[in-house]
Amino acid sequence: MKEKIKAFFKRKDIEISLKRYGIDALGAMAQGLFCSLLIGTIINTLGTQFGIPFLTTPVATVSGIEYTVGGLATAMSGPAMAVAIGYALKCPPLVLFSLITVGFASNALGGAGGPLAVLFVAIISSEVGKAVSKETKIDILVTPLVTIGVGIGLSALLAPTLGAAAMKVGSLIMWATELQPFLMGILVSVLVGVALTLPISSAAICAALGLTGLAGGAAVAGCSAQMIGFAVMSFAENRWSGLISQGVGTSMLQMGNIVKNPRIWIAPILTSAITGPIATCLFHLEMNGAPVSSGMGTCGFVGQIGVYTGWVSDVAAGTKGAITAFDWVGLILISFVLPAVLCPLINLVLKKIGWVKPGDMTLR
Repeated sequence: MKEKIKAFFKRKDIEISLKRYGIDALGAMAQGLFCSLLIGTIINTLGTQFGIPFLTTPVATVSGIEYTVGGLATAMSGPAMAVAIGYALKCPPLVLFSLITVGFASNALGGAGGPLAVLFVAIISSEVGKAVSKETKIDILVTPLVTIGVGIGLSALLAPTLGAAAMKVGSLIMWATELQPFLMGILVSVLVGVALTLPISSAAICAALGLTGLAGGAAVAGCSAQMIGFAVMSFAENRWSGLISQGVGTSMLQMGNIVKNPRIWIAPILTSAITGPIATCLFHLEMNGAPVSSGMGTCGFVGQIGVYTGWVSDVAAGTKGAITAFDWVGLILISFVLPAVLCPLINLVLKKIGWVKPGDMTLR
């Protein structure tokens, strides 16, 4: 029986593993969020800041609710996440398309913690859908019915609890950061920065936990320290292409080199431990934009755009007087200048004691 189940799972490409769910699915979920919630937020900000009528005027009205272009993109975050997860799990077409409904339901019922609910519900629905796909002569009916049925049922059963739990954890982290900005600034900055370089999604983690405020600012600092740090300190090996691919792309490119010599990771981690509390204690850097931006760092400058959209929203809401020069100085120093200076200096010490050697960070 056990062998038959293994054979069935292999035939259906159902792989129950940390890599498939914790890396592939989580990373895809972040991409889905980027293409919906994050892009929608950026479009709204551009429309507001540059006075573009097409981007600020409602283009559709659904059930009495008016939506702008950015609003429509934001409203589709649940379906976008679920379909992205299904794509990562290699779902057949009927399962993939059915996940649109599943994502909408789980995100809506999960409330503010919807992304975590979508992750769990979409994974289970995907695998169940794959299991029944093409097993009957009426696949066109069975597969969507089973996928959507399981997804809606799990959404009703689990999404509210998962969403509430995620928000409680996120709120606890944000509360602790407000209470102990120095220690939590270090902790959040280091952990989220490490998650960004590991083959998991720091953006999805921040989104799932709804990480904003000072904790979100510390997360931006940690991610930026990893990306800009690796980009600048490996410039001798990787030159301009490496600077751009790591500094604006992802420090995950160094993962293979980290496995070979983990000591090359010391400088970026120590840098994030320095910039995190500077962000929280000195500049009071807050991420009040979309939570997913907290875990993006300098990738496409999404972290910085998120901080800026948060400023704009706070000014519009009256909770912030104005965007000041001090705000900009803090953002630039934390995101770019300090990582570019501190990380190479720390790495220079590591080179002198022989822990890091030339060529250790060459991208191949």
